[in-house]
Amino acid sequence: MTLVDHLFATLPLFLPALLAFALVSTGVWAGYWFFFLRNGGLKEEARFSARVAMLLLTSMGIVLILLALPLEKETHKDLFQLLALLITAVITLSSTTFVSNAMAGFMLRGMQSFRLGDFLRVETQFGRVTERGLFHTEIQTEERDLTTVPNLFLVSHPFTVIRSSGTIVSATVSLGYDTSHQIIEKLLLEAALAAKLTDPFVHVMELGDYSITYRVAGFLSDVKHLLTTRSKLRAKMLTTLHEAGIEIVSPSFMNQRQMDQAIRVLPTQKPGPYRTFDEEPDTKAEALIFDKADAMAQLEELKERREALREEISGLETQVKAKEKTIGPWIERRITRIREEEERLCATIQKAEEEKIE
Repeated sequence: MTLVDHLFATLPLFLPALLAFALVSTGVWAGYWFFFLRNGGLKEEARFSARVAMLLLTSMGIVLILLALPLEKETHKDLFQLLALLITAVITLSSTTFVSNAMAGFMLRGMQSFRLGDFLRVETQFGRVTERGLFHTEIQTEERDLTTVPNLFLVSHPFTVIRSSGTIVSATVSLGYDTSHQIIEKLLLEAALAAKLTDPFVHVMELGDYSITYRVAGFLSDVKHLLTTRSKLRAKMLTTLHEAGIEIVSPSFMNQRQMDQAIRVLPTQKPGPYRTFDEEPDTKAEALIFDKADAMAQLEELKERREALREEISGLETQVKAKEKTIGPWIERRITRIREEEERLCATIQKAEEEKIE
């Protein structure tokens, strides 16, 4: 028997396996298109479930192909035992990293403690969340760099999320006992108001051997400008205290120097115009530092808006079927306008996905 004859003789035996392979390939591609390509893809938060669904779909496809192979019953049994042993070994060897990070990812999704664009602090890492994956969370740091934090690390260490509705911005300063704390508190409150903080307050944190430690704080509603506001608050504290004739020096310097008590250590004011914080440009440092975090947060908002439009369209279509003779035409015109807006959103989302900052 020639090779061609042998091939034609055995081909019918492998036909079910080939059909199963074609079916599985089509199903995996269709799933990928449905989850990641259709209408610009799912929003980032929903992609977590989509990746899990794709993993399960692929696993079921492999099992189906193995069942379709023209093998004896005992061979099938041995093959599945080998597959189960292999999966068990992989899970056992990587349980401390792979599986643990995946379980931590499920836990974080269930907790819903933070979302894309939120400020996150864990141990020494601080930045804004740019991606939430099955095994890791990516944050953009103050240096504009991207840091990958394993999900297992997040669930095993306390982390702080700055609320999007606003946060408290504070700064501390140590001053001598020679100035009344009522005067200091009033000046620090003025500095906080000048830094555009609302509801400011001052606490006396410590009565040291040589100085008093004050903490001034206020509410910041726009957390996107957190870094700039922190710097601005400290600058306003320097300006306000110096203009009031109050020096800021270290306790050791204050107690070791031999100077006339009337002399004050103040920075020399340079003549000529100079830029102040009130004249600062509109461009904020956060726009450069957290560019990817801003882009991902805006993309998430667009996708949420698109989902809301789709839900509104679905509700209006239901009304059309129920009240076709009365207000049906008006609803149909409304649906047409919403669909046009949805198409514009889909185009914007697709463009943003293509230009996504890496």
